[in-house]
Amino acid sequence: MDSDSLLIISGYSLGIFAVSFAGGKLAVLGSMTHTRIQILMSLVAGFILGIAMYHLLPHSLERISGPGNVEKAVALVVFGMVLMIFLLRVFHFHQHDFSNEAGELYDHHDHGDSGGHSGSLVGVAMGLGVHTVTEGVALGTSMRISSPHEDGGALPALGVFLAIVLHKPLDAYSIIGMMKFGGYSARARAAANTAFALLCPLVALASFWGVGLLGLDDGSSIGYVLAFAAGAFLCIALSDLMPEIQFHSHDRGKLIASLLVGIALAYGLYFIESSAVHGTEAQHGH
Repeated sequence: MDSDSLLIISGYSLGIFAVSFAGGKLAVLGSMTHTRIQILMSLVAGFILGIAMYHLLPHSLERISGPGNVEKAVALVVFGMVLMIFLLRVFHFHQHDFSNEAGELYDHHDHGDSGGHSGSLVGVAMGLGVHTVTEGVALGTSMRISSPHEDGGALPALGVFLAIVLHKPLDAYSIIGMMKFGGYSARARAAANTAFALLCPLVALASFWGVGLLGLDDGSSIGYVLAFAAGAFLCIALSDLMPEIQFHSHDRGKLIASLLVGIALAYGLYFIESSAVHGTEAQHGH
């Protein structure tokens, strides 16, 4: 096993744990304003959308071999999206905004029961748990695509890592915010925050080791996982954007600009990585 790769994914895991834990703490300390949350959600959704299209999907197509590779990749993208849609419909877990303005807005549009009910909280925890496992598998698998010694020194799986880092605090904020609203004790909230912050890093490390132990590095298996993850990431991004588009007519300029900035950041990272790869290939060619 490449010690540098292990060091990098260990660093990624620590970073994800830190930001997720901080997101849960933010929910305890106080709520963010409605507008700030919406702007942040648009930025993160745009970035995740870009990571799915510029990073995960192209890498999956590179890894899936044989005839019909495009059809296989598209089928797995659709499967990833459908699975996430199913989870969203069953568990209703992708609500990040607990400000007073959001509560009034969603109540006005008959968006169901209050987020503090225990049944609702269990659904959110289960849905976000599966969603987090998907992110961890995507990160661990993406680390197997390239070595840190290749690609002109570009860090492997950097785009996936950043997408998780940007989004994970919002997920932790959702769970701990609902627990605070539901009257759970400080000890229960701290335990839940710690457990949730550990989930993605542990799954990422297990996936990284598992792919290597099973000898799947050179086959199409990594491509299949990345295509599935691309579909899941697309659904995650759109599940943040669709309610916002339907129910938030204010601050349109800010929200659209944030979305475009997020997509541009993802493309910029893709452009830098591609330039590094092409530069390395040109050097080897000479």
